[in-house]
Amino acid sequence: MIKVKNLTKKFTRNEKKFDAVHNVSLEVGEGEFAAIIGPSGSGKTTLFNMIAGLITPDLGEVYIDGSEITSMEENGKAVFRNQNMGYVLQGNSLLNNFTILDNICMPAYLSANMNEFRQRALELLKQIGLEEFSNEYPANLSGGEIRRVSIVRAMLNNPKVILADEPTSNLDPENSHKVMQMLQDISKSGTTVVLSTHELEYLSYVGRIFKMDRGILEQ
Repeated sequence: MIKVKNLTKKFTRNEKKFDAVHNVSLEVGEGEFAAIIGPSGSGKTTLFNMIAGLITPDLGEVYIDGSEITSMEENGKAVFRNQNMGYVLQGNSLLNNFTILDNICMPAYLSANMNEFRQRALELLKQIGLEEFSNEYPANLSGGEIRRVSIVRAMLNNPKVILADEPTSNLDPENSHKVMQMLQDISKSGTTVVLSTHELEYLSYVGRIFKMDRGILEQ
């Protein structure tokens, strides 16, 4: 489902170039739940952004379900991402002046099937016990609830792949376990899930573990 071949991305810091991601290759199959562990600054987010097509690598290729995305035009990447991928960003990525339901449906606002997406959003909220908050605003939800809403938003388009960047950061253990259980359940339904984390206590939920350090990835 995800195939990464020899990805490299260079950045410049203090007038010196360095490899944020260096010659990284990995494969994660359909329905697998994989984790990439490593400290802050190890290159995890840069790798995720390249897999999602948000950053173009200097070298290497990314394949999602057999489609090579690194050579696509930006509009093509955006369409492909919207149809095939869900991305859970670090921290709170919800917009405070929109309701929970509107936040979830935002990626689908230009769709002709908006009513269908709203119904799916409500069904997903019901599955995680948050349907009563559909018309609330993010300020009225806890950090754990907001993180689960972000995962629901990523699930709206029935993606083949979900990337979750530090999904348990700044959460208490109870909410962290709820988030990890939710991601595990999603993978069991057939969606490929890859998360990044530096919190090793939650790795019992995942099936495969990769370690990243200074841009280099090892299984």
